Amino acid sequence: MPGSGSNSNPAALAAALSRLLGRRDWRLEIWDGQTVPAEGEERFAITIRRREALDRLLGALPERAFGRAYAEDLIDVEPLDAFLEAVSRARLRDQAIGLPLLIRGALALGARPNIEALRVGEARLRGRRHSRDRDAAAIRHHYDVPVEFYQLWLDSTLTYSCAYFEDEHADIDTAETAKLDLVCRKLRLRPGESLLDIGCGWGSLPIHAAREYGVRVVGLTLSPSQAEAARLRVQEQGLDSQVEIRLADYRDPLGQQLDAVATIGMLEHVGRKNIPRLVRATRDALRPGGRALIHGITTWPGQSISSGSFINSFIFPDGELEDVGYLCTEIERAGMEVRDVESLREHYALTLRHWRQRLLGRRDEAERIIGRARLRLWELYLTGSEIGFSTNQLAIHQILAVKADERGHSGLPLTRGDWYGCELPAADTPMAGKAQAPAAAARAAAARELRAWASAHRWEPARYTDEGRAPERRAQAWAHPWG
Repeated sequence: MPGSGSNSNPAALAAALSRLLGRRDWRLEIWDGQTVPAEGEERFAITIRRREALDRLLGALPERAFGRAYAEDLIDVEPLDAFLEAVSRARLRDQAIGLPLLIRGALALGARPNIEALRVGEARLRGRRHSRDRDAAAIRHHYDVPVEFYQLWLDSTLTYSCAYFEDEHADIDTAETAKLDLVCRKLRLRPGESLLDIGCGWGSLPIHAAREYGVRVVGLTLSPSQAEAARLRVQEQGLDSQVEIRLADYRDPLGQQLDAVATIGMLEHVGRKNIPRLVRATRDALRPGGRALIHGITTWPGQSISSGSFINSFIFPDGELEDVGYLCTEIERAGMEVRDVESLREHYALTLRHWRQRLLGRRDEAERIIGRARLRLWELYLTGSEIGFSTNQLAIHQILAVKADERGHSGLPLTRGDWYGCELPAADTPMAGKAQAPAAAARAAAARELRAWASAHRWEPARYTDEGRAPERRAQAWAHPWG
């Protein structure tokens, strides 16, 4: 009877998986209780609960196949993060040799390929890739989940993008607010100015920019549920006169030029062929002298997300990642000037850790909202993404660009000190009063830290800094292929 065979021998299957992973410090247990122990200290354990798991593993490309088996509770792994880190470090040569061995071992245990898609949680998109209709369907797959699910594990502002940790022990609310401030500071927003937020989510940046910086904001989203929730939050904050949320595509005519444009966490949905179009839409939305901040997940040159990947199958259908060099080239090809590039890779690893821990801490509530299968897919997604950023396989960059005026002037100050609380905002901004004490403390602390460093390294700081200015932070550059 399927799933109950007692003459099965898991040794060949364990050997195949070990070759695939390039390690043997793990334990395998199959449905009839037979176990193949780890060699040395056990890092993780794989439990195949039913033989049908092997049917799933033979029925699709590896990432999609594992996602289906895991979502259906046919396979369990403990701890999941140790297993996914091992998978992320597996060498291509070991995978090429191990995969045929895995197929042979599964067939020997009676497996028969099951190619059926999951009934819940697996994307089924139709139409031309990155057409308007298909892009809208891809967005709905990910975001048109009840907002109550996201409220379980996102911060109180419902910011669904990389946070900014001024202290690695900061809580997620503090870090997400710091990120919103960092975006507004980089854009040098001033009262009365206008901002376009392409991919505004549930309205966290429009609300923050309007309330704290006194600007007028237009936010765009393709998700009807996000638009509805964002409009409600804007009304609750009493910001109806400053914030407009539109259910619209970035390709739709805007009909106006603004002082600043932000696109936070939506590059992944655009697709390489449409990146130039997004950049041109950003440029056209800016007045001369306007500023743009493009914030998105990036990868190494030459890398891509395959159509059979886990992330494309279940989480972000049609998702694509680009390298930061390509993005900067397209921005300048469109006639804008790139002024700064900063990597926030470690910040996203911390963000994802907070999200995962908060979600799993409210597992029962999450399961009631989205169901067990989809929850297990989200657990895989958050855990795997955290590992991707922490091991330098994925990155995230903020790119600041300007559309210079007819004389070539950028209108930007000479330094970045105001971004990090080392210079005070202009006196007429809503943030000025609340920023003075933290900024003064930051300046003094930075000066003390720099003096201590200079003393230890016999370096003379007086030529480079004083009590009123902190050392400038450097952006990270990416120069090596993702192996």
